[in-house]
Amino acid sequence: MSLTNLRIHFTNRSDKAVYVTRALLSQLKLSGVKHLRLSVGQHSLEAPIRLIRKSGNHLYLSTNLRRQLMVPRAGSCFAIKDGANNLRLGPLIGMMTTSRPASRSSIIRPYVTAGYKKSYCFAFHPQDVNWSDETVGGYFMTASGGWVRKTVPLPDVVYNRMGSRRSERLASMENLKERFQRRGVPIFNWNFFDKSEVYALLDGETEAEQHVPESITGPTFVQIKEMLQKHRFVYLKPTSGSLGRGIMRITYKPRSGYYMRYRRNGQNTLLRFGRFIDLQRAIRRRTASLSRYVCQQGIRLAEIDRCPIDFRFHLNKDRSDRWVVAGIGAKKAGRGSVTTHIRNGGKLLTPEQALNLTFGSRANEILDTAKRETIKLAEVIERKSKHRVGELGFDIGIDTGGNIWMFEANAKPGRSIFKHPSLKHQGKQSLRHLLDYCLYLSKFRSGSDS
Repeated sequence: MSLTNLRIHFTNRSDKAVYVTRALLSQLKLSGVKHLRLSVGQHSLEAPIRLIRKSGNHLYLSTNLRRQLMVPRAGSCFAIKDGANNLRLGPLIGMMTTSRPASRSSIIRPYVTAGYKKSYCFAFHPQDVNWSDETVGGYFMTASGGWVRKTVPLPDVVYNRMGSRRSERLASMENLKERFQRRGVPIFNWNFFDKSEVYALLDGETEAEQHVPESITGPTFVQIKEMLQKHRFVYLKPTSGSLGRGIMRITYKPRSGYYMRYRRNGQNTLLRFGRFIDLQRAIRRRTASLSRYVCQQGIRLAEIDRCPIDFRFHLNKDRSDRWVVAGIGAKKAGRGSVTTHIRNGGKLLTPEQALNLTFGSRANEILDTAKRETIKLAEVIERKSKHRVGELGFDIGIDTGGNIWMFEANAKPGRSIFKHPSLKHQGKQSLRHLLDYCLYLSKFRSGSDS
């Protein structure tokens, strides 16, 4: 197969021929071919070739051909020769979301924008899929940054960016994703991870397990008390929580009792209890059941100004189907905060800033080790998952001894770390990796990349 860039033009001609420059035919090794079978997404048609005198890689489509193929726009895209006279245009990349782009624009926009000039990247809601026609009502970016809805064929690849756990658990959603697969459309990042699910995937993997704090899903109060006696402090975390919501940090000091920290009404709260039974009652007031909680060993993290720090590692698959660390942000906890989340008073730093302040001359060595070990964690999760994974966010801790700990893995990672001025380049690199992985899955790659 041969991959190249080309520029598509629309004409008002009424014939059914496709007009191509000699340079494009030569580059795609199609010289001498009389007819082309053109494909966009899951739609294709055959058309006679007419040469046009123009330098460079150009392809002209008549109104009729454009309408039949449902080509969403003129401009740059990729082309891949697939067989003797088959030419695929695109790729057509669908970003599946919980709601229409207008309401989730800040989340979806970076992904769609990244593919704007090189492919046909669009956002869509599950209800936008028309299975009888095998089409999708997709939302594309305009040159001015707005959204326009266009009907296109089923895409070459789908990235699941559904933002609602509740919606994703519906049987209809599982059926929709399976229907894409049955039609040969690769889909990746199938669902959100629960914390307990990630721990189960890593269970039995020696290299991975050493980085996971001791954790009990659905703990009893007896187990919580035993964990406190063993580790002195633990975290109670909702298995399906995000952004630090619902987390409680519990500390046991033999001479003074039990302390519980959590966030309430936008404020950090600290309570002290002399007896465990009193702590137990307080936990019950915070949650009706512990069945959907994880009790996790507390780790003495490295600190800056007596405030713990942890790290968000953003990983992507690249054009060679390998995991790469695309970006890292360090988060310093706010005073008295249970977590390091920015919305809870945390501060964003570069990893170099944070590690130089905490480990000095060992900073580079520790950062390199953290990158290697996080990639290993991603490889294990992907290998043991039932479905494809192409983007992951890890919450990583580094303790006072420089040891690496994995607290959470997120299959729908946010991009807040890339708001730091020093991390914007890494944000762009992450999006490039994502586009490259979509090219890989949709088989828009040259023979050397296969």
